[in-house]
Amino acid sequence: MKEILRLMVVLTTVSALAGFSLAYVNEKTKAPREYQDRMKLLGSLNTVLPPHDNEPDKDAVEAGGTTYYISKEDGAVNGIAFETSSDKGYSGLIRVMVGIKPGGEVIAIEIVEQKETPGLGTKIAEGWFKDQYKGKSLANARWQVKKDGGDFDQISGATISPRAVTSAVRSGLEAYEKNKQQILGGGHDVQ
Repeated sequence: MKEILRLMVVLTTVSALAGFSLAYVNEKTKAPREYQDRMKLLGSLNTVLPPHDNEPDKDAVEAGGTTYYISKEDGAVNGIAFETSSDKGYSGLIRVMVGIKPGGEVIAIEIVEQKETPGLGTKIAEGWFKDQYKGKSLANARWQVKKDGGDFDQISGATISPRAVTSAVRSGLEAYEKNKQQILGGGHDVQ
C-alpha cells in the first residue's frame, strides 16, 4: 500500500511539473507564434492583392463565416482577399487565398495549404496554373476544368487537384457575391 501511495505522489508531481512547463513554454512563445502567423497571412495577402497603403488584416470584414481582407489605396478599396477551400483534393484539403477586384474579377490566387502528390497534384501551386484564374469572374468563365467542359486547364494525371482548386475559387466568388453589400458597405470590423 505504501508503495502505491509513493508512486501516486511521484506521478502526480511529475505530471504537475510537466503541465506547468508546457504552460510556461506556451505563454513565452505565444507572441512570436502570433507574429509569425501574421507574417504568413500578410505574405499571402500581398501576393494576391494589388498595391495598397493600408494593412488589409486590420481592415477586415467578416461575412457569412468568412473573413474578407480589404486593401485600399488612398482610402479607396482596390481589392478584397479571402481564403476558401475544398476537401475534394486527391489527398484532402486544399486551402486557397483569392484576391479579387471589388467587382469580383480575380487578381490572383495563392495555394496556402495542400498535401497533393509531389510532381503531379502539387503543380497547382505553380505559376502557370495559378495564372489562368487572373481576370476571371463568375460572369466571364465556366468554372470547371476543360475535361468537364469548363475554361480551366487540368493537369495530366492529376485532374482531381485542379477540380478542387477551381471549385474552391468558384464557391469563394459565389460567397463574395452573396455578401458583397455587407463586405463593401461596412459590415462588422474584425479585430
